[in-house]
Amino acid sequence: MAFSRSVVSLLRTSRHIVSPARGVNPVNRVFGHDRFAARAYATVFERTKPHVNVGTIGHVDHGKTTLTAAITKRQADKGLAQFLDYGKIDKAPEERKRGITIATAHIEYETSNRHYSHVDCPGHADYIKNMITGAALMDGAVVVVAAGDGQMPQTREHLLLARQVGVQKLVVFVNKVDTVEDPEMLELVEMEMRELLSSYGFEGDNTPIIFGSALCALEGTRPEIGVEKIDALLEAVDTWIPTPVRDTEKPFLMSVEEVFSIAGRGTVASGRVMRGVLKKDSEVEIVGGRDEVIKTKVTDIETFKKSCEESRAGDNSGLLLRGVKREDVKRGMVIAVPGTAKAHQEALVSLYILTEEEGGRKSGFTENYKPQVYIRTADEAAQLKFPEGTEDPSKMVMPGDNLEMVLKTHHPVVMEAGERFNVREGGRTVATGLITRVLK
Repeated sequence: MAFSRSVVSLLRTSRHIVSPARGVNPVNRVFGHDRFAARAYATVFERTKPHVNVGTIGHVDHGKTTLTAAITKRQADKGLAQFLDYGKIDKAPEERKRGITIATAHIEYETSNRHYSHVDCPGHADYIKNMITGAALMDGAVVVVAAGDGQMPQTREHLLLARQVGVQKLVVFVNKVDTVEDPEMLELVEMEMRELLSSYGFEGDNTPIIFGSALCALEGTRPEIGVEKIDALLEAVDTWIPTPVRDTEKPFLMSVEEVFSIAGRGTVASGRVMRGVLKKDSEVEIVGGRDEVIKTKVTDIETFKKSCEESRAGDNSGLLLRGVKREDVKRGMVIAVPGTAKAHQEALVSLYILTEEEGGRKSGFTENYKPQVYIRTADEAAQLKFPEGTEDPSKMVMPGDNLEMVLKTHHPVVMEAGERFNVREGGRTVATGLITRVLK
């Protein structure tokens, strides 16, 4: 199931494709409403180490959340994290009831070399769209595979989505090795995973694969497959996943992921900072979703329940907005330096249509196809049509095609040339694209 060269080349540099998470709101896990409300910060976020966004992906019940908890426990023992047990990471009632992760949970820890923001992504098929939100925040990923199962459907879909949102490097953690007695089974899992990684354009032959037990690490038993393997995993993440180069020179732009109100303080918008640097008390504009632009001032900045003097590219930040109503700010809008971001509804785009083997459609589509389009955190009903002068109602766009089309969104969205996006239909990604020129 190897990717064609066309899709690999199109996806290789993809970085800013996000689809929205539905259901449980994960913002409390990152930004801490009470801290904003009280303004009594116990700590200030200090940038003493390079910041890297990573996360756990993989099939449901393969141990992603247990591994995340084990990492926080091991690093807490070293004074480099706050321990969060399974229940605190999967803390939504439905998640606990079903024993699965639904929303994306954000966790903070450090190694001796780096500061990490770790996203624990859902693996259940019903919530695969939420995983895209998590993966799009990642500079690298840890793929969790149960030793007794090997690769499974969500393993493959997560790898596809990780590639689509621009994850370049990942590390594999083969979990639950304490449940497998046959060493040949572990060798088979490794061989299959290396082949699968290569088929999706990753470096299958060189990717680090760690064998261990997250549960043993969490319970403090069998250190040779427990805590020692957590150490080996973090060392691999430190060395294999490169420190990203942040785009801090361009004007600040943050894509809004969540919005909430703080009594007596105002409205907070949170999300991933795509580029630039923003300091407290800076003037900004809220753009997208409507024709009008909202002008406001950022009076406070926070991440991981810590006060920040500035927000930088790569951060997941909460911005307190002066004089703005909660209902006026929506997911998918952007917060930007005044005059630097504009919303549009029509753009010329270059599209690659995924084949059925790549998770796409079985059949083609005609002009005026109406899917959902995901640009950053925006989720928009859209229409795809042929460029002016090439219209042909009988022409079919087939899986595997590379072509130029016109994208028209239902509401105004901040779009820029060179930006990438996803096209989804019926719960699956059917195409990926590049904006080549904004039309109107």
